[in-house]
Amino acid sequence: MTQVSDHGGGVRSLRVPIPDNPLGFTLVYVVDTDRGPVLIDTGWDDPASWDALVEGLTACGTSVAEIHGVVITHHHPDHHGLSAKVRDASGAWIAMHAADIAIVRRTRENRPERWFAYMAAKLAAAGAPEEHVAPLRSARDRPRALPGFSPALPDREIVPGELLALPGRRLRAIWTPGHTPGHVCLHLEEAHPARLTGNGRLFSGDHLLPRITPHIGLYEDPDDTTVTDPLGDYLDSLERVGRLGPAEVLPAHQHAFTDAPARVRELLAHHEERLTGLLGLLAEPLTAWQLAERMEWNRPWEQIPYGSRNIAVSEAEAHVRRLVKLGRAEAVTGSDPVTYVAV
Repeated sequence: MTQVSDHGGGVRSLRVPIPDNPLGFTLVYVVDTDRGPVLIDTGWDDPASWDALVEGLTACGTSVAEIHGVVITHHHPDHHGLSAKVRDASGAWIAMHAADIAIVRRTRENRPERWFAYMAAKLAAAGAPEEHVAPLRSARDRPRALPGFSPALPDREIVPGELLALPGRRLRAIWTPGHTPGHVCLHLEEAHPARLTGNGRLFSGDHLLPRITPHIGLYEDPDDTTVTDPLGDYLDSLERVGRLGPAEVLPAHQHAFTDAPARVRELLAHHEERLTGLLGLLAEPLTAWQLAERMEWNRPWEQIPYGSRNIAVSEAEAHVRRLVKLGRAEAVTGSDPVTYVAV
């Protein structure tokens, strides 16, 4: 049976499994409203995940058909994957921040082969060896469907700073870009049912997790050449959430926790330590791929799977972009692929 936790005050969470993923599950929250239950995130689009969601809602004394609305913290498939099935079964609305709605729309409109070509070019520009890029070039020439490539298009836009349309509840959207451009946290501006000191409760999505440092990579868009600073976005967002001081944080993975400001301080220190370590590596010119090879991960580079290496390179690039913006590193003029060096 699906594990259901009652957080009090008309808020429960369901553990919806993520297939073949070390995270294990997404915590989908069920929030009671005067118009019926509203979900915060939905879980991965997989039969076992769907069954867990259905079972969990039944255990809560409701059903998928009774869902009034779905609020998505960000567009990733372990959060947005089952939204279409929930809407088909219930007629519920789906809300998401405009920046992530744009990603969903772009994903639906672009052919998979264009993404393969784009990623192959990006990795080559980052200095990836040809043996790593070749499978993407091959996939480009033999297009196939990609998981999550037809996610549900949301029909409502989450506006930062505004209360969401949840009758009988006070749920305010806080824009927290970094993990994705349109990531939002959701502040439940109601007294904590256990009377904990602090400012309500915060549904934090992937922005603030108790024991995991969220992935901060590049915002990928084949049609946009803007040089973004996702790590800078994330650090700014972290500080805003820390100042909010919620009594309790309800994240999308692992477990609920208190003392958000302390966790924010840990994450800020982690990224500053990582940036300092990168400056040491950049005593000599290195590509983003070479940086990723030398950075500290949860396992040696040679043991990191193919797809995870792509994520690691994206994270290395996000950190070096931050250093460049701070004036602590620069691109080496004329280098191809681009190398960076500390200044």
